[in-house]
Amino acid sequence: MEKTINQVFRNRVRKYQDRLAAEKKLNGRWESASWNQYYARARAAGLAFGALGAEKGDRIALLSENRLEWLYTDMGALGIGACIVPIYATLPTDEVAYIVANSGSKILVVEDGAQLAKALQILDHCPTLIKVVVMNAADITAVHPAVISFADLLDTGRAIAAENSDRFENLANAVQPDDLATIVYTSGTTGVPKGAMISHKNIMAVLLALDAIEPKFATDMDCTVPFLPLSHVFERAAGHFYGMYVGITASYAENINTLLADFAEKRPTMILAVPRVCEKVYQKILMQVGQQPPWRQKIFYWGHAIGMQISTFREKKQPIPLLMRLKYRLAFALIFKKLRQALGGRVRWMTASGAPTAREIVLFFNAAGIMVVEGYGMTECFAPATMSNLADYRIGTVGRPLPGVDIKIAQDGEILVGGDNVFQGYWQMEAETKTSFDENGYFISGDIGRFDDAGFLMITDRKKNLIITSGGKNIAPQKIEGTFISDPLFAHFMVIGDRRKYLSALITLNMERAVSLAAENAIDHTQPVDLLDNPDFLAIVDKHVQAKNDKLARFETIKQYRIIKNEFSQETGELTPSLKLKRRVVQKMYAREIESMYNA
Repeated sequence: MEKTINQVFRNRVRKYQDRLAAEKKLNGRWESASWNQYYARARAAGLAFGALGAEKGDRIALLSENRLEWLYTDMGALGIGACIVPIYATLPTDEVAYIVANSGSKILVVEDGAQLAKALQILDHCPTLIKVVVMNAADITAVHPAVISFADLLDTGRAIAAENSDRFENLANAVQPDDLATIVYTSGTTGVPKGAMISHKNIMAVLLALDAIEPKFATDMDCTVPFLPLSHVFERAAGHFYGMYVGITASYAENINTLLADFAEKRPTMILAVPRVCEKVYQKILMQVGQQPPWRQKIFYWGHAIGMQISTFREKKQPIPLLMRLKYRLAFALIFKKLRQALGGRVRWMTASGAPTAREIVLFFNAAGIMVVEGYGMTECFAPATMSNLADYRIGTVGRPLPGVDIKIAQDGEILVGGDNVFQGYWQMEAETKTSFDENGYFISGDIGRFDDAGFLMITDRKKNLIITSGGKNIAPQKIEGTFISDPLFAHFMVIGDRRKYLSALITLNMERAVSLAAENAIDHTQPVDLLDNPDFLAIVDKHVQAKNDKLARFETIKQYRIIKNEFSQETGELTPSLKLKRRVVQKMYAREIESMYNA
């Protein structure tokens, strides 16, 4: 039985050889790789990394959007026993520097000139970093001793392979299940990213568990159009590695804006997505319906209602009455067939993992014959710990535990996770690692949940303050709040965004600083509170917000905010005795203001 992802890779190459393995659309054109080409390029990359000084256990950081070179780097590094450290391409330079330095990465592989600029800025702050490899050779505009192109990297590796054709395979075979495969950095509650150490055994536990579920999620006749970043642990686990395990063909979308065109061209049979994608598709449909004549709208909502009923019958495994089936055939032809066609016409299922999905949206997709698979997991479990079954599911739950995953509910309702999928601990954080496991070795998730009468897990609350947006991003609000609070204009800054499509904030101002700024800008007022209704002063506040936004990753930026005129205090209930925000209290007190930021 295969015990490492290296063994899986080699065996699939032997099985599928010249069949298309992966392709990526760049500048309107598809670049492709057969399984044999995939292996040859990964082997070249891995052997060249070794020639640059990377050895078994060393870390190689990867800063790029989805590219075929991402895959070659990943499998090449794993093949020589190295450890990949994926980094979101949208992260600002200081966060990239922290991850590269903290992981002790020897080599940093970047995509283009923008990422190369970050790499050059951090070189002096990352003492272990000896080489930067650039995928787009044209972006290397000046000679630098630490910088080489990916093309030159592959040439070096090919020359080594020509002299010793078995070297890469021997190195790959020497990798053991407990060896470290990847360090995935996740937001810490204190704002310091934590590196979750994932072994080959952790990866294989997830792949074997997914493959054990009946009916099968996928076969080697399936194809997909991935668009989530490979740096996202869910895409890497369920898309990249599970796709390799099954033998699917992956056609990586050019970007999020070309998604529907790429779906139409490649006609995927399954789609890995997060709730926000489902929401956007659904919202777009409703917007288009709203532009139609009244009689067409009436037809849509008639069919919509029929679809909701049909999906509910299916969920409850109840027989569908004949008249309802006849109505559904008409509704499908008029409404739901168009949704299937928009996604390529062949999609059987799509995921909406990482955050809750509205029941109405799940029912709508299900009515179109597209099963929405909900799940629950985290970086520390290498993504999924529970998943919906294609034939047995309950909307509003996150499915049952994967085979081999043991989930318990602590006395306080916290979800505890055990199994071979659970990570080794946090890189260079012994104290954090120790407090992340209970006395029986179960990972303490920080989420509150319960099992229903059929064993489906329901997430009822979040014990930690981490925010998970509807796009599936894990975000530590304290870090963002700390960025804003460093500006003396802001007294309190509370980030909102759990299960929402973007981040917003409730703000109170330091009125002394507000008065000072007003004087500097010759803004007249009678009382300080008058400034909070003055357009000229509010424009100054907005400049301060945007200045802080510029220091954050795109997904961390504040899109909407509301200024609360009354200061937060212990007396009014917003602050604890230690002056910490009572988040739930604040959210309840200012629910109307919060909803206004998402209803606009």
